Amino acid sequence: MTPSLTALLCLGALPKPSLWAEPGSVIPWGDPVTIWCQGALGAQEFRLYRKENSGSWDRQRSLTPGEKAQFSIPHMTVNNAGIYRCLYRSPVGWSEDSDPLELVMVTETYPQPSLSALPSPVVTSGGNVTLQCGSWHGFHGFRLTKDGEHNSSWTLDSQGLRDGQFQALFPVGPVTPSHRGPFRCYGYHRNEPQVWSRPSEPLELLVSGPAARPRDYTQGNVVRLGLAAAVLLVLGVLLGEARLSHARARRGQGPGQSGGA
Repeated sequence: MTPSLTALLCLGALPKPSLWAEPGSVIPWGDPVTIWCQGALGAQEFRLYRKENSGSWDRQRSLTPGEKAQFSIPHMTVNNAGIYRCLYRSPVGWSEDSDPLELVMVTETYPQPSLSALPSPVVTSGGNVTLQCGSWHGFHGFRLTKDGEHNSSWTLDSQGLRDGQFQALFPVGPVTPSHRGPFRCYGYHRNEPQVWSRPSEPLELLVSGPAARPRDYTQGNVVRLGLAAAVLLVLGVLLGEARLSHARARRGQGPGQSGGA
């Protein structure tokens, strides 16, 4: 028995497994995908569960010993889309469930939605912008995603407009350079929330520098008053010296002095 497993036995707990998909969790119809479940050293069995529409869970088993197990899907279909969890068994017992993994199938049968920024994709750092995802197709909801170090996504129900369009408005802000994107949006229907349309064209925000800070007028006034006082002081000294020189000149030309012989 390994030291790590001995320590786990003493603690009486197993770490939660990790669950992820390669090449990603949003897969076009017909493409292959592999789901990985990683546990602790000494794992002897892995189980992968998929939540079905009925609320029950479909179970797959992997008896391959090791720290992780793979579950391969050769061709992505609607039946493979859904919410997955996994767990593993070791001599200590069964671990707790992993965090959920949403595996999505992208279908060509749904139209591509549009994505735009309101009022403009040019945003001042610290400002706000609204991303509008829309379509003439009657999607029940839209999903907005952002690529990056930590992929993020947001979901909103669609709103019907008078002209027959459907849209969702995603507020973004206060904007920072990390919000540049790119953003994409997808449409889906309520009865198959893990079956998405083709993504919109990518949208990137142009984040400008921070807004100009308001001037500190109090500090400016103090500086200006100090300069004015210094100027007045210099003028006072110069005026005093001029008067003193004038007085000395007058005393040099005392009474009785004249310019003729």
